[in-house]
Amino acid sequence: MKRIVLFAALALMGSSAARAQDAETVPIDRVVAVVGNEVILWSDVLEEINVMRAQGRQLPNDSTAQMAMAREIINRLIETELLVQRARQDTTIQVDDAELTTAVDQRMRQVRGQFQTEDQFRDLLRRSGFGSTEEYRKWLMDEQRRSALQERLLQKLRQDGKLPPAPVSEDEVQKFFDENKGQVPRLPATVTFRQIVIPVKPSEKAREAARIKAESLLVEIRRGGDFEQIAKRESMDPASRETGGDLGWRRRGGGSEGLVPEFEYVIFRMGPGQVSPVFETSFGFHIAKVDRVQPAEVKARHILIRPTLDSTDVAAARLRADSVAAAWRAGASFDSLVAKYHDPIEERSIPNPFPRTQLPEPYQRAVEGRQTNEIVNPFEIDDAAREVPKFVVLQLTSAEPEREPSLAEFRQQIREQLAQQKAVRRLFESLREATFVSVRI
Repeated sequence: MKRIVLFAALALMGSSAARAQDAETVPIDRVVAVVGNEVILWSDVLEEINVMRAQGRQLPNDSTAQMAMAREIINRLIETELLVQRARQDTTIQVDDAELTTAVDQRMRQVRGQFQTEDQFRDLLRRSGFGSTEEYRKWLMDEQRRSALQERLLQKLRQDGKLPPAPVSEDEVQKFFDENKGQVPRLPATVTFRQIVIPVKPSEKAREAARIKAESLLVEIRRGGDFEQIAKRESMDPASRETGGDLGWRRRGGGSEGLVPEFEYVIFRMGPGQVSPVFETSFGFHIAKVDRVQPAEVKARHILIRPTLDSTDVAAARLRADSVAAAWRAGASFDSLVAKYHDPIEERSIPNPFPRTQLPEPYQRAVEGRQTNEIVNPFEIDDAAREVPKFVVLQLTSAEPEREPSLAEFRQQIREQLAQQKAVRRLFESLREATFVSVRI
């Protein structure tokens, strides 16, 4: 195992270039361990310490603790080398240079960016033991390759059933939680809720005008007009207009991809090249064309004509939201109100705890200071597709303050982590038995 002394690693691993320029190259002094045919040097240990310091780790001041830390590092380096040597014995585990290039190039740019000039960068490399930037790059490639070999070995052993999780007792789980809970951040304040989202609806006059417009475009298409060009000229769907109404491939039942059921019903009953009659969804009036069909998938495009909305329509939606809130508070069924008023493209509920701070701002304001089961006053949210708001009537179904994590919430995660750690520990023990290892400190 060839490693280069990096007493300038404070710069190469993330500290300032100014500190690094004062560093001096210190010669490699002695072997501290042998693993098979490879050696671990005292300078390798110091390099790890430099990395820890650069990462802001608090290092011990007394010599006894320092030596204990050095022994821990040596053991870690031995285990790394054992894994790398074992991985290289398996001909099915390969790491090509092409796989490492992107990460290495990115790291080179990060390190180079810490220096004002190329000369400063090269000077530090020289004093750190590298003859050139290319030599440093080769060292980075080697480090990346060693890391990849370890990861792939462990992955392969797990896949082959040769690294089964070890049993973990409840006492071990409790001990791990007690020792590490100070490192786990507090859990954020969360809420769950259900909602009725009331969209702005057009007047009958505006709706009829939009339908007539769509019918006129259908006539143009049936007379030989180019569907794609008409979509680019007339469609009111900003997401597909520039591509001639192209919606790409859509799977049956893929409502999460943005197709409402009414739209899916039409396009999955059409054949390639067919053009639909005008049909209506909550978005407006559509004309759809199917380009290609394959099992459970359709490649389609459409033209959307939206009815015009004005301030009168917005005011009417606001009144509907007020009436929905009043009816809900008076005992009306949530499901019946959803069926009559809710915008189908919006979620009906957030049943799993959701961090308050990640809610959109209007929702954060709405739930602030509210009690569980309280139905809040209607509030506005943006309608991304139209230049009008939607109105939300929301019931808070649960609210949890920021708090310390409990063992119950992390028990399974801790158990799985410890089981894997113990399995890897058994692997290290078996590799040590099969490999010559000598610690010389």
